[in-house]
Amino acid sequence: MADWNIRPASATDVEPVAELRAVVMRPDLERLGRYDPDRVRRRFRDAFDPAHTWIIEVADTFAGCVALRPAADAHWLEHFYLAPRLQGTGIGTAVLGTLLTRCDHDGVPVRLNVLQGSPARRLYERHGFHVETEDPVDVFMVRTPPRPAGPLPLPPPSK
Repeated sequence: MADWNIRPASATDVEPVAELRAVVMRPDLERLGRYDPDRVRRRFRDAFDPAHTWIIEVADTFAGCVALRPAADAHWLEHFYLAPRLQGTGIGTAVLGTLLTRCDHDGVPVRLNVLQGSPARRLYERHGFHVETEDPVDVFMVRTPPRPAGPLPLPPPSK
């Protein structure tokens, strides 16, 4: 696996990520009959929030992105895209593991949605995500943090 790092996103990252999104999602969106080259980029631009997004770099070069948006009951893992040439190299697994460790430390569940038939679903299942609901296009998944190691606390004494 190549050396990688993540850095906070900035507003200037929007176009490279929108372009990567279009490339990465195209096969699944075409299979589902939903690919529109303008829409796939516009939807990212409209949702992009650099405050909750990280840029993945390999050898100091843009390689992908991932967002972790806080919500009332969980964090939403969004916009997880990795350049096709780097998929299957272990980088996505390492990035996801790093983010999930942070969420586990805080005791926060993580939610996401993945397109029906996407190979990314296997990555998420390997990391403990399970299906909550699905429709003809999307599969909504959740991962609850593992229970902390160690003994369970004792119940209060009865009176």
